[in-house]
Amino acid sequence: MALLGGFLCPIYRPPNPFSFTSRSRAAGRRFAESATAAVGGRRKRPQNVEGEFFVDHQCIDCDTCRWMAPEVFTRVDGMSAVTRQPSCEEERIKALQALLSCPTSSIHTERPTNKILEVQKMFPLPIDEQNIPGVYHCGYHSERSYGATSYFVTHPEGNILVDSPRFTERLARNIEMLGGVRYMFLTHKLISIEEQELLPIYNNRDDVGDHEKWSKRMRCERIFHSGDVELSTADVENKLCGEGPWDIATDFKLIYTPGHTEGSVCLYYKPLKVLFTGDHLCGSEESDGAFSLA
Repeated sequence: MALLGGFLCPIYRPPNPFSFTSRSRAAGRRFAESATAAVGGRRKRPQNVEGEFFVDHQCIDCDTCRWMAPEVFTRVDGMSAVTRQPSCEEERIKALQALLSCPTSSIHTERPTNKILEVQKMFPLPIDEQNIPGVYHCGYHSERSYGATSYFVTHPEGNILVDSPRFTERLARNIEMLGGVRYMFLTHKLISIEEQELLPIYNNRDDVGDHEKWSKRMRCERIFHSGDVELSTADVENKLCGEGPWDIATDFKLIYTPGHTEGSVCLYYKPLKVLFTGDHLCGSEESDGAFSLA
């Protein structure tokens, strides 16, 4: 079974992210400019090795870059840093994918690169086209969800967006080219009681992130458990009640998994045996990412 979680994606590390989660060309130029070293008020971390890529001091240690491009990024002194510069084109593309996905835009290049325009077009990234076809990593992680991972699933009965990536028109157009979104499934709100104590800066922020922007842009039906509904999600179209389970179309089952939050729900894609866990189950850098399920 493939396990896809919201945080610390070593739960399932894609074997080859390179093959894979109006801003138009102006957006591409903006990304290229924001990727440079000339970022006002942001300091390059001294832990970075010299070279094209670096991480600034506003990194929130969400781990996104470290599982997207583990050859380049490592955790050093509580934040990510570039500990080895890309040594080939594939590694460079993975580093640029991580740059675009960083929720705080903390990854930069010393000089602008037009390659960023090409990399933008790659999202969402297929995770494993042979074993779990039609399952994508959206990239574009959001600071509002502390860098949580969003997924996109294509299906004949309607495509599903799992949790909310950062809204960008470029990603929206790319998803439209794959058939758009019928359902937007939100696994849980961001902050549990314990996390509120540890991360007060993220109080009143929601794991559903830019859900409203995506809903309006894609005209999709949002699905969320009533136990996690707050003011920011009060207008969600389909609020789950009780303990389920519930079904989406023929092949998807929603499994109530309270604990991390009162309304946490997992999405199980039955034919491919893929479980989208939200934060109910997550890996860590101390684990090898392997789980045994009965």
